[in-house]
Amino acid sequence: MQAPSEQNYIQQLSIDCVIFGYQEKQLKVLVPKMNFRGDFWALPAGFIYQDENIDQAARRILEGRTGIKDIYLEQFRVFGDAQRTNLQVLERLVQLNQEKLRDHWFNQKEFDWITRRFVSIGYYALVDINKVVPQKSEMDASIEWCPIKELPPMIMDHNEMVANALETLRLNLDQKLIAFNLLPQTFTMKELQELYEAIFDKPFARNNFQKKMLELNVLERLEKKFTGAANKAPYLYRFQPQG
Repeated sequence: MQAPSEQNYIQQLSIDCVIFGYQEKQLKVLVPKMNFRGDFWALPAGFIYQDENIDQAARRILEGRTGIKDIYLEQFRVFGDAQRTNLQVLERLVQLNQEKLRDHWFNQKEFDWITRRFVSIGYYALVDINKVVPQKSEMDASIEWCPIKELPPMIMDHNEMVANALETLRLNLDQKLIAFNLLPQTFTMKELQELYEAIFDKPFARNNFQKKMLELNVLERLEKKFTGAANKAPYLYRFQPQG
């Protein structure tokens, strides 16, 4: 593994990604566990090359973690508190894993490089969870989808990042018509309502919800979904972007 300080990265600037997926009526976040002694969880993250656009870097990081290129991606906030630093986290990590780290690139030069104050650009992504093959990095023990209500305590301000990303997602959901990025290509009205309920963590009245969705004029109604009972089978829909 090549040391970060030896690569052509912009110093003290990073990207952290909140990757949302939806499964089993739950909103989930893709979270790696670092491959060290101790419980070190963190959002998928990376650095930006000097000759790379910020959005390009975010897409590169996301593709490396999900295995897919076609991802809805949006920048939601910059995290730049003066006291924001990796120092306490890395001191604890080094204390628990001194021997292991000596076998990697974690010498004093890299420790100094990585523990300086970093400004982080937060992105959130919306993916069809069925298309994602989660990818571990060299620093990960595992990577898994965690229900948003069951997230582990993560390093630094990463839990705060998820909360901010969720708040932005809720604000943008109808205005930018982005919920459909979390669903398969075709879905029932009930499945769409269940997604909204998972995102907002509250129930919606069925008739009001259906009326609201149809009034957006972005849904194309298809054939009925086969359930074995034709008279009760729900219609399938798909999202029709407006040109």
